[in-house]
Amino acid sequence: MKQQKMWWAVVLSCLLCCVQTAVAQPQVVKVTQQLKQVSDTQAELVFDAVIDAGWHMYSTQVVPYGPTPATFTAEKLSGCQLDGTLQAIGTPVKRYEDMFETEVYFFEKKARFAQKLRLDGGAYAVEGYFQYGACNDQMCLPPTNVEVKMEGEAKPGALPTLSPAPASEEEASAEPTDSAAVSTSVEESNTADSQDLWAPVVEELKALQSSAQAGASDLSSPSQGGAGGWLSIFLMGLLGGLVALVTPCVWPIIPMTVSFFLKRSGDRRKGIRDAWIYGLSIIVIYVTLGLIVTAIFGPSALNSLATNAWFNIFFFLLLVVFAASFFGAFELTLPQSWSGAVDSKAEKTGGLLGIFLMAFTLTLVSFSCTGPIIGFLLVEVVTEGSSLLGPTIGMLGFAVALALPFTLFAMFPSWLKQMPKSGGWMNTVKVVLGFIELAFALKFLSVADLTNGWHLLDRETFLALWIVLFGLLGLYLLGKIRFPHDEKTEHVGVLRFFLAMISLAFAVYMIPGLWGAPLKAVSAFAPPMKTQDFNLMPDAEVKPMFTDYEEGMAYARTHHKPVMIDFTGYGCVNCRKMEAAVWTDERVARMMTDDYVLIQLYVDEKTALPEPYVVDDQGQQRKLRTVGDKWSWLQSHKFGATAQPFYVLLDADGHPLTASRAYDEDVEAYLEFLKNGLIAFNGKQQ
Repeated sequence: MKQQKMWWAVVLSCLLCCVQTAVAQPQVVKVTQQLKQVSDTQAELVFDAVIDAGWHMYSTQVVPYGPTPATFTAEKLSGCQLDGTLQAIGTPVKRYEDMFETEVYFFEKKARFAQKLRLDGGAYAVEGYFQYGACNDQMCLPPTNVEVKMEGEAKPGALPTLSPAPASEEEASAEPTDSAAVSTSVEESNTADSQDLWAPVVEELKALQSSAQAGASDLSSPSQGGAGGWLSIFLMGLLGGLVALVTPCVWPIIPMTVSFFLKRSGDRRKGIRDAWIYGLSIIVIYVTLGLIVTAIFGPSALNSLATNAWFNIFFFLLLVVFAASFFGAFELTLPQSWSGAVDSKAEKTGGLLGIFLMAFTLTLVSFSCTGPIIGFLLVEVVTEGSSLLGPTIGMLGFAVALALPFTLFAMFPSWLKQMPKSGGWMNTVKVVLGFIELAFALKFLSVADLTNGWHLLDRETFLALWIVLFGLLGLYLLGKIRFPHDEKTEHVGVLRFFLAMISLAFAVYMIPGLWGAPLKAVSAFAPPMKTQDFNLMPDAEVKPMFTDYEEGMAYARTHHKPVMIDFTGYGCVNCRKMEAAVWTDERVARMMTDDYVLIQLYVDEKTALPEPYVVDDQGQQRKLRTVGDKWSWLQSHKFGATAQPFYVLLDADGHPLTASRAYDEDVEAYLEFLKNGLIAFNGKQQ
């Protein structure tokens, strides 16, 4: 079931949300690296990959909510600088994959990537890691890091002999290389116990997984990436263009422009042709804008915008400015000289160029109304990282909606008489859009707040602001609130009445959420329940006993209780949906709280480890830098799974009690999952 989003919907940061579970695989991609000096001032760091049959390795293109692209991250540079980003050598295969419900780019059998370096002269060194993702038709490996530590000396006219730089004695002693070293010892557990807790149990899980259960647990979760497909983006743009049509800057221009074409030509057929050219010119102008945005950002920036806290804060402020403009605080207008110069040029120029300049004049004149809508659309598309051409597709939809009326009214001029008269209702449209933009701006701030753990916008604060906003919107539609450009409302129309009723009802619906009600309708937008400080319904909320694996296992061993591990993520939308739809069931909540030791592990937790750990991940070294890296490696190493949410029931020694479970909102099946774990645990105890 896909989450359908209107054009004003915010980005759901869900890069970790799919439910396909995977079985641990042998090393399927073998990567070698070399550093080549190609000139006196340039070198290349080259990665060659050999890929096992049936597997493919993804290229550098960033696909929203899709596979892990190939990237290179420099952690330390000396005597050199990065020259651009990592580039794929050769043309990747482009294919639609059901697993991600979008088109992806990958290599089979072998692949080569190169990262250019600018040399400052003399000795130089580079340290960092090359990351890639690999999948077959059933499963994906976790993002894999290949550590890079190379050095050399730039000599004019000669290629230096280069080799990986050896680690210093201090680094070697500080970076353990096995799974036991990753686990932090707990007072109640000795070293042998820690090793056992991290030992892989993939084969045990496979043995517990019946064929029917395997089919259920391998079902893919609703892919959020599907909403970022070209058709969805086009429809978002189309809706934005239709809204822009009924603003005061565009609607009154339609009859004037169409009448001008028909009168100037003296020939209805020629007038229709001119209107078609005018409409196509609008499309060309806005599509060009989309191409410019695409060229400026590029695929790597699109991905970083979707997850970077500071960019989310910037977009929050941008939407607040747009909302203030719609409320009438100021007008977002381009310099008058621009539109005047273009309009004057259009009058002096005939033919196709003149019509194109007229369309460009419309773009400039209507900016105060269309600018915030276009900005909101581009913010949504860019932060979603929908595709390399996402902004272009969005602008195409916007332009088609904006251009279509000019062409249709030129073909059927009698329709002009039936157009609603311009009036105060158009300003009402602007103000309503301002409320909506302001409400969804809070989502961007929420993403930044959750990522950094500031706790400035916890759940009840977020809901309180939304209640106020939609309550004020309802009062505005009833004429109880007026903004600077609003006309005095003598009576409330039927449409305004129904819209006000919906807005006020929505505000009332959210009020119980201030005391802990789950509010499933907004669970994907509001911060998770765990950020709620004031909760009068604790029985409806399941809270983890531990957020550390070893501590939770030690407690379970001491108290002789089974363990439930929940691998989750702050940006995991399906995790929030499971918590809202399944964990709020009284039977599920009681069993998870009373019968299990719940350990919740966030694989995207950005808290840095006291020191990085190097582990042997299927024959390759992988450096764990954050707490999230540690839990992600635990999930893939011990359980052979890479996706969230992922639920597994264990005994106190770290062995599975039943088959694992992933995203599935079937409450009865989840209850059965918990009951089977208890039965297996009691059987072991006996």
